[in-house]
Amino acid sequence: MNFLKDLRILPRWIIITLDSFVIFQSTFFAYLLRFNFDLELVNKSNAVFGSLVFSGVVFLVMLATKSYKGIVRHTGLKDSVNIYKTITIGFLFVLFSNFVFETFISSTYIIPNSVLIIASLTSLFLLILYRFLVKESFIYLKSGFVSNNVKVGVIFGASEAGIIALDVIKRDSKSNLMIAAFLDDDHMKEGKIIGGKKIFKGLSQLEFLVKNHKVSELIIAVKDLSVQRKKEIIDECYKFNIHVSIVPPINQWINRGLNTEAIRDLRIEDLLGREQISLENPKIKEELANKVVLVTGAAGSIGSELCRQIMYYNPKLLLLLDFSESALYDLDFEFRESGMITPHMSILADIRDYTTIKNVFKKYSPDVVFHAAAYKHVPMIENYPEQAIKSNILGTKILADLSVLHNVEKFVLVSTDKAVNPTNVMGATKRAAEMYVQSLNNYLQTHHVNSHTKFITTRFGNVLGSNGSVVPLFKKQIQKGGPITVTHPDITRYFMTIPEACQLVLEAGFMGNGGEIYVFDMGEPIKIVDLAINMIRLSGKREGDDVKIVFTGLREGEKLYEELLNDSEIVKITHHPKIKIAQVSTVHFYKIEGQIEIFENLIGKNSENDLVFHLKSMIPEYKSNSSRFEVLDRLN
Repeated sequence: MNFLKDLRILPRWIIITLDSFVIFQSTFFAYLLRFNFDLELVNKSNAVFGSLVFSGVVFLVMLATKSYKGIVRHTGLKDSVNIYKTITIGFLFVLFSNFVFETFISSTYIIPNSVLIIASLTSLFLLILYRFLVKESFIYLKSGFVSNNVKVGVIFGASEAGIIALDVIKRDSKSNLMIAAFLDDDHMKEGKIIGGKKIFKGLSQLEFLVKNHKVSELIIAVKDLSVQRKKEIIDECYKFNIHVSIVPPINQWINRGLNTEAIRDLRIEDLLGREQISLENPKIKEELANKVVLVTGAAGSIGSELCRQIMYYNPKLLLLLDFSESALYDLDFEFRESGMITPHMSILADIRDYTTIKNVFKKYSPDVVFHAAAYKHVPMIENYPEQAIKSNILGTKILADLSVLHNVEKFVLVSTDKAVNPTNVMGATKRAAEMYVQSLNNYLQTHHVNSHTKFITTRFGNVLGSNGSVVPLFKKQIQKGGPITVTHPDITRYFMTIPEACQLVLEAGFMGNGGEIYVFDMGEPIKIVDLAINMIRLSGKREGDDVKIVFTGLREGEKLYEELLNDSEIVKITHHPKIKIAQVSTVHFYKIEGQIEIFENLIGKNSENDLVFHLKSMIPEYKSNSSRFEVLDRLN
C-alpha cells in the first residue's frame, strides 16, 4: 500500500465522467422507481432519452460551476455546496424546459416532474456520498497500511485549531502520523468525540494513551497557552519519550492555510520564563510614514529584524547601514526577493568613519535614526577594549553629533542591561554611550527649546537566537552530541525574542520625548542551565545520557546575574505596564564631551590600561569581574 504516498490527483475528465455516469444512473433509477420497476412502462416513457437529457444538462452546468475541480479525497462542505448548486441549477433548467415544452410544443413533459425530483435528490446524495466514501477510505488505508513507520500522536486542544490540525493531518497523503485522540484541559469536553477521535481530560491520561495506542507524538493546538502549561506538557512528555510540536499562531498561516509543514517543533522561544509581550502601536506608522529612516548595524540580529518591522510601516526610504559586507548583501537580497514595495538603500560603511557617515547624512537627510551598531561579545571585547571604545563610544558620538547637525527628529540608541553596574568593557562602553546621548539631549533641551533632535535609549537583556547568543551555540553543541558548555551552574540571564526587542525599540521611538532610558519588564531571569536542559529535551534527547552539560567557569568580565537597574536608579511608569523609564543620574554635557575627547587622544597609543582606567573614571560603578583589568579598580 505504499503507492498511496505517491498517489496522484485523478484527472478532471475522469471526475466529470464519473459524475455524469452517476447522474445518468440516478435518473434511470428514478424512472424505475416512478413506474414501480415496470420495464415496459419505463421503456415507453423514453427513460434512456430522459436520463441522457438530464445528465447532459447537468454536465453543462458542471462546466460552469466547476464542481468537478475539487480533489475527491479532500472533499469538504464547500465541495458539497458546489454540487448542490450544480444539481439545483440543472433541476430548475429542466423544470423550466418541461413547462415551455408542455405549454407551447407538446402536451407531454421531456422528463416527468416526479422523475426529475427523484433524480435530482438521488444524484445529489450519491455524488456527495461517493466523495466522502473515497475520502474516508483513503484516510483509513493511509493510516492503516501506508507505512510500517507510522507514528501515533495526540492533539492537545480540542478546539478550532485542534480540529483544523486533525483535518490537515488526515488529508496529507505524505504524512505518516495517525492521530489517536485529543487531550484538553476543559472537563466539559471529556469523553466527547471529534472527527472520530475521543477527547481525554488533561495530561493524566497520557500514560494510558502511550500504553494502549503507542503514542509517540503530541501536537499543541491551543491559542495563547500559558508558558507554565507548555512547560508542564514538556515535562510530562519527557517522561514517556514523546516528541512535542505546536500549531503556530493563526496569523502565521491563515492566508495560505494550515499544512503539516507549518506544524513545527516546539522552540525554546515558546518556553520563555514569561508571557511574550506585544507592543504593537498603530501610531508608530504615523511616526515612520513618509520618513527617511536610518538603521545602523542593519545586518545584525536586532538591526535586521528592526528593518523588517520598519518595512511594514512604509517609510519614504529605509537606509540599511552596516560594516559587514556579506551580511548586508544577504539582507539586501532578502528584501529585494520579498517583493516589499518600500524603497531601501544598502550602505556599506563604518560608523567610526566621520567623513563617510557625514556624507550619508548629507546625501539622504534621515529623519529618524535607530542606532543598533555595536561591538557586543563580552569575552572578545574584553580582549580588544580600544576597538569597543572606538565603535561603541566614538561611533555613537559621531552619529549623535551628525544627527543634531542635520536636524534628525529622533535618535534611538539600542543599549543593553550589561550597561548597568558594568563588570566588563562592553557594558561600560554602552553605558558611556547612554550617558553621552542623554547629556546631549539635556543640553539641547536647555539651549534649543523649540526644535532639536530627541535622543532616546532602550535598554534590554539577552535576545534569543541573536548572533553569538547561547541558543545557537547550544543548538550546535546538541547537534554534535554535546557536551553543552555552561560557565556556571547558578548563572542567570533575562531573555526576550528578537521581534519583542525590536517592538520595544519602535515603541520607544514613538513614546520618547527625549532623554529617556527605557527599560523592559522582562519577568524573572532564567537559569542558563535550565535553558540548556530544555533545549536538550526539545531536541528529543536526554541530558546526561545523550548530551552532557559541562561547567567551564565564568569568562572574563562575566556576571552571574544581570541587572536592568543599578542601586541608585528608580523607575517611572509609562502608558504601557511593561515599559518603564529609568531615572538615572545625569552628567553635564561639557564634562562627558571632555572625557570622550581624552579617549580620542589615547586611541592608537597601545595603552589599553590607560583606556580602561579612563573608562572606569568616567563610570565609577564599573568594577571588573574575572578580568585582568581588576587591578585597575584598586588604583581608582
